[in-house]
Amino acid sequence: MPNHRVKVLGIIARLNIGGPAIHTLLLTAGLDKTRFESILVAGVVGEDEGDMTYLASAYGVKPTIIPELGRNISWRDDFIALYELYQLIKTEKPEIVHTHTAKAGTLGRIAAILAGVPCRVHTFHGHVFCGYFGRLKTNICILIERLLARFTDKIIVISPLQYRELCHEIRIAPPGKFSVISLGFDLTTFLNAAIHRGGLCHELGISSDILLVGIIGRLTTIKNHALFLRSAARVSAKIPHVQFLIVGEGELAVSLKELVIGLHLQEKAIFLGWRVDMSFIYADLDLVVLTSLNEGTPVCVIEAMASAKAVVATAVGGVADLVDDGHTGYLVPSGDEAGFSGAMIDLLLHAEKRQTFGRCGREKVREQFTKERLLADMDDLYTSLLS
Repeated sequence: MPNHRVKVLGIIARLNIGGPAIHTLLLTAGLDKTRFESILVAGVVGEDEGDMTYLASAYGVKPTIIPELGRNISWRDDFIALYELYQLIKTEKPEIVHTHTAKAGTLGRIAAILAGVPCRVHTFHGHVFCGYFGRLKTNICILIERLLARFTDKIIVISPLQYRELCHEIRIAPPGKFSVISLGFDLTTFLNAAIHRGGLCHELGISSDILLVGIIGRLTTIKNHALFLRSAARVSAKIPHVQFLIVGEGELAVSLKELVIGLHLQEKAIFLGWRVDMSFIYADLDLVVLTSLNEGTPVCVIEAMASAKAVVATAVGGVADLVDDGHTGYLVPSGDEAGFSGAMIDLLLHAEKRQTFGRCGREKVREQFTKERLLADMDDLYTSLLS
């Protein structure tokens, strides 16, 4: 290690609600300040997305904002963002540039390469190679990632399944380029979620004998809320005393509300929008579900398990590394509406099984996803790269 504080420049496309923002803010705030100086660069959160800048303030992080570094592809804005990133890197002279998420990973690494940064690191929180684009655009994205990987010192993946997918199936880079480092969080509020039991039902005027099923995430295509709502209609036909809570906002809000009407779920489905009091929400849920077409390691599932909630999820991305099928929840093939609704019905009808799955899930994430472990792993990685 150098005999001075090592400067680490983190880059993320935007601090919208979700795991990448939480993870990146935790790294920026938590690395040993006697050995590292951390700077964070981010773009602007979209109109339909929840904003996590409140968490940045709570952690004492003041990100440098580049407005053009957003979610959508724009040749003009992307060129401006690349130029501003290059200028910032030349000014700050970091020893390490660590990028997060796809677009920031592309522009940030190009800028770091052009500026001659000694160590370049990228984290795949998920990827855009499934469920986002058509075949041609997907293949172009893969080619870009393979090229950038040649100039990246270390590629971090957040689960063993994601490693196998990116390394051996999509072949982004050879095995030696990868490190598997699981996410880490401060789960204290979720481990203690039970203290809020009854609060959400009181707020919404829901009787305590009603079963509550929740889904948390952006209302966007990749999250496949339509599968959740169609499955909810099947569940409602079998179990009358159930309600469904949708937490999140997004560009599909209007069409999903129309689908609710089409499925005759108006009295059963409640859209809560974005909430920051998530432990309060989890406390009253009987079941948490995830219907995504593609995922890395979904934070909502980690939070749900820490809150001792059973989970039903689609078996995509790194979800299977998180949910032990038949032990902490159920995994269902993506798109299997009958299987998904059947798994929900099974757990809703068997309270003891739900509680057992919830306890097992809590013990798993309590040990595996701590912020202390994450910071130690990242410290070790940075130290080895600089050495």
